[in-house]
Amino acid sequence: MIERRHDGPVTILQLQHGKASALDVELLGALESELAEAEAAGQAIVITGTRSIFSAGVDLFRVLDEGDAYLASFLPALDAALLRLFTFPRPAVAAINGHAMAGGWILACACDYRVMTLGAGKAALPELQVGVAFPPIAIEAVRFATPAAHLHALVFAGREYTGEEALRAGLVEEAVEADSVVDRAVAVAKAMARTPVAAYRLTKDQLRAPNVARVAAATAARAAVREQWSGDDTATIIRSYLDRVVGKGR
Repeated sequence: MIERRHDGPVTILQLQHGKASALDVELLGALESELAEAEAAGQAIVITGTRSIFSAGVDLFRVLDEGDAYLASFLPALDAALLRLFTFPRPAVAAINGHAMAGGWILACACDYRVMTLGAGKAALPELQVGVAFPPIAIEAVRFATPAAHLHALVFAGREYTGEEALRAGLVEEAVEADSVVDRAVAVAKAMARTPVAAYRLTKDQLRAPNVARVAAATAARAAVREQWSGDDTATIIRSYLDRVVGKGR
């Protein structure tokens, strides 16, 4: 589900969950556990995917098939994993090896630094086209990582960005050839890990404090998002999206 390997002060977490590393309860739980272990060991992390996909986002088929009972565990798991990554006290670098869609791109946004492939991979946030609202931690991670000039195109219009376009827009810090993405991300993480632990943590805490505070205060928004995801109308829109985009909606 997640392959862990070490390169000095860096733990590399490679998502290997099905064809597209779609986010579900199991993958999110595994990611949170890996982050906790890396944090306890004082390691920096690099998160990457497999083959030409970083992560395709939420497993919408399970949302449809398992309904409200599944959402009752999935949405808290999503919140917990994203918040753990967003507040991870050591350097966190995304090695975006391919498509990073929806929740996959939000994972990248929750990191400190993004290295993306110049290959065929694209980044996008089609949540509103799918028919679901953003949980508070998701929107705050995106808000933090996205230049204001591109926030509305990314969130409201669901614009897709290639690696070259993402670099020009400031969505990623670097874009390199596909076979160099992980190596470059590890090099960046090693350089960042040389920063004294307390200095890095305190600086990161200060930069992200307004976003974390908004998440903590968003009790009503979390409840509203849960209700919106659970609605019959939402399920219909998700099925329509899957029929149109994936060709396998049920």
